[in-house]
Amino acid sequence: MAEQYLLSIDNGTQSVRALLFDLQGKLVAKAQVHLQAYYSEHPGWAEHDADGYWRAVGQACQQLWQNCSVPRTAIKGVAVTTQRGTVVNVDRDGKVLRPAITWLDQRRVGLQPPLSLLWRTAFKLTGLSGTIEYFRREAEINWIAQYQPEVWQQTYKYLLLSGFLNLRLCGRHVDSIGSQVAYLPFDYKGHKWAGARDWKWEALKIRPDMLPELVAPGTIIGAITADAAAFTGIPEGTPLVAAAADKACEVIGAGALEPHVACLSYGTTATINTTSRKYVEVTPLIPPYPAAIPGAYSTEVQIFRGYWMVNWFKEQFGHLEQLTGAEQGLAPEFMFDQLVNEVPPGSMGLMLQPYWSPGIKTPGPEAKGAMIGFGDVHTRAHMYRAILEGLAYALREGKERIEKRSGVPVTELRVAGGGSQSDAAMQLTADIFGLPAARAHIYETSGLGAAIAIAAGLGLHKDFDTATRAMTRPGRVFQPIAANRQIYDRLYKRVYLHMYQRLQPMYQQIADITGYPEQV
Repeated sequence: MAEQYLLSIDNGTQSVRALLFDLQGKLVAKAQVHLQAYYSEHPGWAEHDADGYWRAVGQACQQLWQNCSVPRTAIKGVAVTTQRGTVVNVDRDGKVLRPAITWLDQRRVGLQPPLSLLWRTAFKLTGLSGTIEYFRREAEINWIAQYQPEVWQQTYKYLLLSGFLNLRLCGRHVDSIGSQVAYLPFDYKGHKWAGARDWKWEALKIRPDMLPELVAPGTIIGAITADAAAFTGIPEGTPLVAAAADKACEVIGAGALEPHVACLSYGTTATINTTSRKYVEVTPLIPPYPAAIPGAYSTEVQIFRGYWMVNWFKEQFGHLEQLTGAEQGLAPEFMFDQLVNEVPPGSMGLMLQPYWSPGIKTPGPEAKGAMIGFGDVHTRAHMYRAILEGLAYALREGKERIEKRSGVPVTELRVAGGGSQSDAAMQLTADIFGLPAARAHIYETSGLGAAIAIAAGLGLHKDFDTATRAMTRPGRVFQPIAANRQIYDRLYKRVYLHMYQRLQPMYQQIADITGYPEQV
């Protein structure tokens, strides 16, 4: 049988990657175009030229063909996976009406007109009034409708980045259920647009006809058009298959199919996910996201801008390691691992709480990051290790919440994302969780997850389960070190778990005095 290959287009925050996989999950070829994550015309805004994303897709694909000997006729299908929550307004002709608002954007709309008395009463009785108001003020839909009414009036379709790229590739307004993570009228339990009587239609200034058709992951949603083929070099007529958002694809790309296997993502947003066939709200009244497997849920706990803090540290304090690594021909990760290994487990009492950006409930909207326990013995090496440890503590807390709500103990860890390339981060993860931590067999796990959707959707493997098991496998496994585990267990239970509760009143006072973060 002739070789068959799968093309994943992964549009992340920092870059667009065109990735070619075989049916065993081997990365055969890769091309990458780096992006400026966003630009900001006002404090807190984070926008990007939507057509710039599409141009980067074209550049990445064309670079792939230049550096790849695989005949394009062997490419059986294409799928898109993207950053979550980035939105694009297009008119009837598919023209972009304004810059894309990215998931990093922090603008808020002003106070909204009150909901109907029925919904106000219901939310007051359930204690959800603040959460609903937060949702309405965070929604990009409401901001555009209120402050750019001329754009909203011209908007024919309101798309996530995944839906926008699908439109450019196949000419249809279709998106995957697995990509619907945003402030949208989406029914997270039923995996469809919300019903006509759902409160979200009243809370968001959008009509049903402004949204794309939704299909399950693995569905063929169209074929590459002649225009898209000329622009990207992908053969015209190649099937375009629905995949899912990058985090959801990362979970299956790391092989986390069962609820007892957790996938840690050490990316710009750090997350812990399990795949569940049951609808489980890890945080009460906050729904689970759709998984990359049809009909399944992703029981996610996220640390917003999690590994952003790691990159911030490297940019602010890591020039020596970056310079030395370049001079010696060593990877930056190796140099920073040396920095971590200079410090004992527990960072000599330096403890970090990684709440750089507020949440809705856990943590609350007043939360801030904190580092406690400074002494004159501490150096930047202690600070760097404390950052990694704090993120792992927060994700362990997420694991315990998932276990409590789902009733399923987590017994295995898979780790993906940029931070998984650090041996030191992998080891302290195993130590803090007290579980073996397996690095995914390849770095490009979100792209691999999209390739799995192609393989399952086109019948190149029997189904998602078969495709995932055939195309993923654990890489290096890090075993917990007993002595380190004991130290971390005590710090986690006796210190970390109490930090937010003790500091929360002071966070509230800071917000009251300074006005940041703005309170709903």
